[in-house]
Amino acid sequence: MNDTGTKLRPFGMRDKVGYAMGDLGCNLSFQLISSYMLLFYTQCIGLTTQNWAWIIVVSKIWDAVNDILIGGMVDRYKISKKSKFMPWITIGSIGLVGFTILLFLPVQQFSQAGKAIYCLVIYGLYTTAYTMVNVPYGSLHSVITEDPKQRTSLSTFRSIGAGVAVVLVMLLPQIVYIDNALSANRVFLVAVVFSVLSFFVFFALRRMVTERVVREDRVEKVSYLSTIKSFFSNRALLAITIATFAVVALHNSSAAVNNLVFQFYFNDAGKSTFAMIASYVPLVALMPFASAIVGKVGKKKFIVIGGLGSTLVGVVMLFLPITPDTKGMILYIAGLMLVNIGGCVFQIIVWAIVADCIEMSYREKGIREEGSLYAIYSFFRNLAQGVGSAVVALSLSAVGYEESAAVQTDAASASFKTLYILLLVVGLAIMTLSMKFIYNIDYKQEQEFAASGQNGEQQAFVQNA
Repeated sequence: MNDTGTKLRPFGMRDKVGYAMGDLGCNLSFQLISSYMLLFYTQCIGLTTQNWAWIIVVSKIWDAVNDILIGGMVDRYKISKKSKFMPWITIGSIGLVGFTILLFLPVQQFSQAGKAIYCLVIYGLYTTAYTMVNVPYGSLHSVITEDPKQRTSLSTFRSIGAGVAVVLVMLLPQIVYIDNALSANRVFLVAVVFSVLSFFVFFALRRMVTERVVREDRVEKVSYLSTIKSFFSNRALLAITIATFAVVALHNSSAAVNNLVFQFYFNDAGKSTFAMIASYVPLVALMPFASAIVGKVGKKKFIVIGGLGSTLVGVVMLFLPITPDTKGMILYIAGLMLVNIGGCVFQIIVWAIVADCIEMSYREKGIREEGSLYAIYSFFRNLAQGVGSAVVALSLSAVGYEESAAVQTDAASASFKTLYILLLVVGLAIMTLSMKFIYNIDYKQEQEFAASGQNGEQQAFVQNA
């Protein structure tokens, strides 16, 4: 029963699928941008990698700042009596659709300064809209259910939603390349299709998810300084933030480099589809068993084991004779599948961990500040995207990447491969070390937390039989 006395339906598959729609909607643009925005602006629009680097850093600094601002607004201003989070998602999703389309508008005719200004302004507006969707969406997790097992299932389905978007992006090399060259017009058409699809996906989220955790019918009076103190005094939340920063900055942000590996090292951009599919095989294989594995070994151990194994495989890959032929391509794709196990494990359960860390803060302080805490976490996540994109761009420039060249030198092409593997390894290593030595919620504490959460939920609301 909610705070108006209305009976609520039980938590179930409708909530899981509905919650997955949110990350599908976000990732239709996010994955497209992660994989193709750098290539689109350097190969098609003619922006230099140096200009790209400073643009993305400035944009992400703004993105990180607006995370905290919007997170505070979500906690302080309840703009609808029915829901704390859904109205913000609705407003943000409209902007997300429009600015994604504008971001991939072919503007080759602009001057170099015009291209830089256009990219900076539109991307800055896009990140604001994305934040207005993603911060309340991430916080929504905590009001759907208080049961940690159900939260793990929500995190798993959120990963499924993101995974569907990833699968669609995997297919794009077959569409956006013509004779091994990226087509600006085709990328733009994909952006239009993805944006329209995301609009309907966000509508499904709003219709399918039920907020059933009772909150006091008031706006929390929480200062930014108090929230920041809560964040930095929460060791578990700091650990998952460090791990996330490493994964996003070095693991996720390097997707464009992998496209270059196939475009110039293997001389077949279309084959990158197979590499991306192989990289996500572990995600599909692990998802059905994630809740059971977490129940047996705990979230921390699950991530540490997966991360350690993947890091070791990545180190081995650096020394393997991966030649630019079919045999070498098969070896490279097989290696990526194993290296990405650690990243897939992290992706499956990271949101359940974040929700647990935020709930811990509430139980220690007695104050609901989900939006603000999630916003600070998102601040560092978005900052990582900016840092990662800049590192990737500058690293590519350092190893000889020529933005407008139809063919790269053999040395540069080989360096793309080494750079991509190295970025994956470093990101996974930092993630593993952070979760092993800083994250302080062990298996026993997780079980106690689960039992407490189940009891709290029974007291908070009544489900239909």
